Amino acid sequence: MQIYLPIAEISVNIFLLLGLGGLVGLLSGLFGVGGGFLITPLLFFIGIPPAVAVATGANQVVASSVTGVLAQFKRKAVDVPMGLVLQAGGLVGSGLGIMLFNYLTRLGQLDLAVQLAYVVFLGSIGLLMLQESVRALRRSHRTDLPRPKARNHGLIHKLPFKVKFRTSGLYISVIPPLLVGMAVGVLAAIMGVGGGFIMVPAMIYLLDMPTKVVIGTSLFQILIVSAFTTMLHAITNQSVDVMLALLLILGGVVGAQVGSQLGARLKAEQLRILLALLVLAVGVKLGLDLLLPPGELYSLSTGRTR
Repeated sequence: MQIYLPIAEISVNIFLLLGLGGLVGLLSGLFGVGGGFLITPLLFFIGIPPAVAVATGANQVVASSVTGVLAQFKRKAVDVPMGLVLQAGGLVGSGLGIMLFNYLTRLGQLDLAVQLAYVVFLGSIGLLMLQESVRALRRSHRTDLPRPKARNHGLIHKLPFKVKFRTSGLYISVIPPLLVGMAVGVLAAIMGVGGGFIMVPAMIYLLDMPTKVVIGTSLFQILIVSAFTTMLHAITNQSVDVMLALLLILGGVVGAQVGSQLGARLKAEQLRILLALLVLAVGVKLGLDLLLPPGELYSLSTGRTR
């Protein structure tokens, strides 16, 4: 059953789109990730233009973050002042990312830039996740090991414009959170991701935030920045395909419920290893698509023009 996507300007099987949304939702429920870093490359694989895939993939991040944010607010695990600072940096970064996105589009290099960014980020993050997961799996059999203490980053604590974040128990400069939020905003605009895979480690190891408030504060920032990024893409590029977004979200809602049930049956270390292997597999596939010559050197199919 084919459905025509007016913005992407191609026809795609409706069950394939529901399946992709369900797969990403399954991974979201299984691994606790938003899935933005996977849904966009998967849309590449089925022929969705990168500009549309990036802009529409951000909708999936928004939808998957809403329920998570509400649950974290109920647990009082959101540092709102820290989240607002991160959002301020994220909104600026999102605006800069949209400008870069439009510039690459005018140059005709957007497709290459987005795919190269995914190859680099997915490859790097996948390897780091796999290494950390293997270490955690080895340590899981030894409970006598002391937990490593957080390092005191002297440079961060010497920066000006310090603010007290009571929920996180921190008294630090607003400059590092602003820069972290800005970096995530740029990634959200160019790659269509929420940026949680960068935000969470930065909040733990760079800002020294307690783990109990990291997830909720990260989701709080990602939700607003992703929604803002989607709006900018829709206004400046008209590249958000509403029909595609609805089908992906519908499949994602169902998949997330299944994934959450399956996730309860597996150990955390096993889940992290599976996710790392999946991230590496997607990165390798994108890299091969860039390196190997296509089956047809020329194509008469029409594409989006600006």
